[in-house]
Amino acid sequence: MKNIRIGTRDSQLAMWQAEWVQSQLTELYPHLNFELVSMKTKGDKILDVPLSKIGDKGLFTKELEQGLLNDELDMAVHSLKDMPTLLPPGLIISAFCEREEPRDVFLSRTGVPMEDLPEGAIIGTSSLRRKSQLKHYRPDLNFMDLRGNLQTRWRKLQESDMAGIVLAAAGVKRLGWEERITQILPEDMMLSAVGQGSIAVEIDEKRSDIAELLSGLNHIATEKAVKSERALMRKLEGGCQVPIGALGQVVEGEIILRGMVASLDGTRLIKAEAKGTDPESVGIEVANRLIELGANSILAEIR
Repeated sequence: MKNIRIGTRDSQLAMWQAEWVQSQLTELYPHLNFELVSMKTKGDKILDVPLSKIGDKGLFTKELEQGLLNDELDMAVHSLKDMPTLLPPGLIISAFCEREEPRDVFLSRTGVPMEDLPEGAIIGTSSLRRKSQLKHYRPDLNFMDLRGNLQTRWRKLQESDMAGIVLAAAGVKRLGWEERITQILPEDMMLSAVGQGSIAVEIDEKRSDIAELLSGLNHIATEKAVKSERALMRKLEGGCQVPIGALGQVVEGEIILRGMVASLDGTRLIKAEAKGTDPESVGIEVANRLIELGANSILAEIR
């Protein structure tokens, strides 16, 4: 029986995602053996510094990608939102798995939704994208940096005076925490991170054998939507740690993409959208509209 090595981070959520890929592949190819190989990435090791201060080039992907390039792994499973828009030479995303709910959710300590929190309430998040949009929506809110896996963040919420924490809905649902969700944050309050909710499987571009195995896991509508978001991000030269939000959806074969750029203090927030059938073109069109509205000057201040 051939042994195929699936690389993953060792957090509970990352392991859930890799196990899901493993189970899908085992079902498709019961004669093959799919083995999980877990690693710690730089982003997993540095937990006392906000991600935006470490720099974001492959914080949660680099070690796994090195494993692919060194032929220690046959594939690597990632949260697509952790992946830089430019991959290392020789690597490709072979499967964009069907997207879970792409939006963010609010987990309130007392069950009070975002709009009803008392003035000056403290929200736990280290994401500049989330902070800037929430500051735009409610300038009175305060923020506490929050890093670590989902279990750590939930524990910190219980032990602190935070009113609540904001997390990606997909991760919360994958861990079976639906009952902890106070509200799914609507798009007019919070636009998602690029690629949020989709699991991506990365391989060495020369491994056509692995690409063939993964073809059954690729979800075409998800691929089109997230490729448009990644094209927007690439054009704006944004990384994972800048206040850029985007959400692509495929409706009757057409991609509808909404994009957002905000200043860190939330005072400036611009949005644009476009429709089309080619992901790259739609992404670039929305990025260009944001640039016309002043995106470059906002992002220059942050950088």
